[in-house]
Amino acid sequence: MADRRLIGSDSTFERDVGFSRAVVDGDWIFVSGTTGFDYATMTIDDDIVAQAGQCLRNIASALEQAGASLQDVVRVIYIVPDAAAFPACWPVLREHFGEIRPAATMISAGVADPRIRIEIEVTARRRGG
Repeated sequence: MADRRLIGSDSTFERDVGFSRAVVDGDWIFVSGTTGFDYATMTIDDDIVAQAGQCLRNIASALEQAGASLQDVVRVIYIVPDAAAFPACWPVLREHFGEIRPAATMISAGVADPRIRIEIEVTARRRGG
């Protein structure tokens, strides 16, 4: 059986809802939908681009705890309440994923908190060394 490990952050959402920021199962890492909250202060910027950058920092932190990095991402799902706002995020997303080019989907849907402008979920696979 593959090793399974749970990774948390300081997000109150994880405690309140009952989920892990990420689950490591063997070489696979499944990172939950991650918002632009700064988990240390539980504050969030109003700007979608700033939120996208914070989402990626939060995801990178979870991946690092799992022994991986954004370079290991194979799948990304973007969830935005306002599809028209998504193109503003493209430069920051391209900065982080432009060379990696994971499989990606953007979904326009409601989110849990009206302050959230974007939520990002990733799947990564650690590469053998």
